[in-house]
Amino acid sequence: METYTQYACDRLKELTAIDSPDGFTRKVIDYTAGKLKELGFVPEITNKGCIVCNLGGKGNPIVLSAHIDTLGAQVAEIKNNGRLRLSPVGGLPASVVETETCRIYTRDERVYEGTFQLCNASLHVNGELNKTVRSYDNMEVVIDENVSSKKETEALGIDNGCYVCFDPRTVITKSGYIKSRYLDDKLSVAMLLALAKKVQDGAVKLARKTYLFISVYEEVGHGAKGAVPADAVEFMSVDMGCVGEGLKCTERQVSICAKDSGGPYDYSVVNALVKCAQEGKLDYAVDIYPHYGSDAEAALGAGYDVKHGLIGAGVYASHGYERSHVDGVKNTLALLDLYLQK
Repeated sequence: METYTQYACDRLKELTAIDSPDGFTRKVIDYTAGKLKELGFVPEITNKGCIVCNLGGKGNPIVLSAHIDTLGAQVAEIKNNGRLRLSPVGGLPASVVETETCRIYTRDERVYEGTFQLCNASLHVNGELNKTVRSYDNMEVVIDENVSSKKETEALGIDNGCYVCFDPRTVITKSGYIKSRYLDDKLSVAMLLALAKKVQDGAVKLARKTYLFISVYEEVGHGAKGAVPADAVEFMSVDMGCVGEGLKCTERQVSICAKDSGGPYDYSVVNALVKCAQEGKLDYAVDIYPHYGSDAEAALGAGYDVKHGLIGAGVYASHGYERSHVDGVKNTLALLDLYLQK
């Protein structure tokens, strides 16, 4: 694997190992800021908890944004049987985390493990198991402690509002497939760290002033609604590229989004990205994402006067156990290189 692709994959493993659903992101933000400092940059952490970092370059300032917050859940109720009813954080379907190992974080920093199961989850007991619609109302966390009552669970320090984080199960196969929860959007954060390393190594010569913006709260809709550098004239979301029926993109490609549920992206930006991909003979696809929103649109909605675009490595099974490929990482990094040197 090429040096910077390997660097991105190594950072991805470290990022996904740090639980970070919305509202619970400080540890992963500190990690990411630390990596940027190691590379010789001076990241700033905003009051909201985002990172803004100037990579250098002069004129025509562009913001490259990726979000580091993930999906997850919080305890909504400690049930009489000692188990936990959850409330999702972000758009996490209950069905995609059924039987998943999870961690419960108490406010005094104790951590317990459990499994998210359908209520009455034994097939040999529950004859309706296969017919039951999976929802947060009929599923529960079975805690891996000797508890069978609300009082016993409360004695562990668990309370309503405690965060529940699901195991990412990050794997990179010998064939180059990247499988994990939260590739949306930690894979893009890892790629932006690789880009920062390329700049620090002198492997990319920036033709314009370039900021990294690592956001939080994107999964709940307001990631880039504040603290975007005031001199920015362009905002590029580096987020997952959609893979699915009716779309061209595969996990091995870089996806260029022409339009999503928030409307079309800037025509001149999309065309410039396509031209760079063609000149670089990259493996790319242009698609319209039917059920998608981005930090670029959040920035526009907050009133920032910027042109906007969206690219990302192709990711299949979004908001579930997702899959991409190292070739998608290579193509995305290559497109960023070409675009920033124009």
